[in-house]
Amino acid sequence: MIVRQFGLRQGRNVSQRLLRFSSTNTTSTTTTTTTITAEEAFPISQDSQLSSTATQTTAVSGTEATASPALKSRAAFMQAARQRQKQKSIGTTISQTYDPNHLLKSPPQPSEVTLELLLASQTHLGHTTSRWNPQNSRYIFGIREGVHIISLDVTAAYLRRAAKVVEEVARRGGLILFAGTRPGQKECVVRAAEMAKGYHIFERWIPGSLTNGQQILGNCDIKVVNALDQELKDYKQYISTSTNADAPRPVLKPDLVICLNPVENEVLLHECGLHNIPTIGIIDTDADPTRVTYPIPANDDSLRSVQLIAGALGRAGEEGQRLRLEEAARGKFTYTPVKERDIKPSTEGEQ
Repeated sequence: MIVRQFGLRQGRNVSQRLLRFSSTNTTSTTTTTTTITAEEAFPISQDSQLSSTATQTTAVSGTEATASPALKSRAAFMQAARQRQKQKSIGTTISQTYDPNHLLKSPPQPSEVTLELLLASQTHLGHTTSRWNPQNSRYIFGIREGVHIISLDVTAAYLRRAAKVVEEVARRGGLILFAGTRPGQKECVVRAAEMAKGYHIFERWIPGSLTNGQQILGNCDIKVVNALDQELKDYKQYISTSTNADAPRPVLKPDLVICLNPVENEVLLHECGLHNIPTIGIIDTDADPTRVTYPIPANDDSLRSVQLIAGALGRAGEEGQRLRLEEAARGKFTYTPVKERDIKPSTEGEQ
């Protein structure tokens, strides 16, 4: 009974909907279509019509009379300049960003080396306590997690002392040799030698280059210069070369050797000791400080530490060369010049 009533109720609703759609009383809607022209929809004033006609005429005339490439490039350049001038205040300026090659591009002066810069360059990190050399105890600040910490106060003081030595040697016209044979030290070694107007070696040190220099470095060219570093080509014929082996050849040795990794270059330091050549070296906690004349306690395994120290010493050499050239321009010599009879061979009459 309940199902029958539900079906009747639903059927009554469906029939009402069908009667609604099938009713003859329809609502008529009349649609009036009005045609509107473009001129009526968007009216254009007389002035705008004149300007549009002038623009079209100008465009046509410009197409017909093409400008030269030089004028086009100049117009494009002026437009770009105006655009840059207009947008120069847009955006942000990023400053104080980290540059890995900053110490190579712009090394600091020895007086500009601070404890913060030494700490940021990892110069305070030594080796493990099991590898330390007891002679470095006066350079060690303490121990942290089994690693020796180098005192930055001592590093800064010894670095300034070594920089003063480099400056005085360069001011007196001495020959400075930079040696760094570890991987990655080539760039900083060459850069420091360029600033100090010295010499560099970034590969293996050949044993006997100082003790037997005539045989090992006999084919190297020698340049004679005056006090202003100007080459004197007239004396080249009196110096021994590969084509003039009978002429006497003076023996040239460095007046100062800067070694960035003394642990691997003990032969170099030994030869310098035999010839009384002063040396400067980066001494880590596992190195022997008695191998060099002027030790610099610092981390020799970090490239940032080596770049900082080499750059500061190179700046010191650059300052010494500048002072030497200034005094030479005033007619003062900071070193004993080589005499002419030391280069030219003496004749029998003079003997």
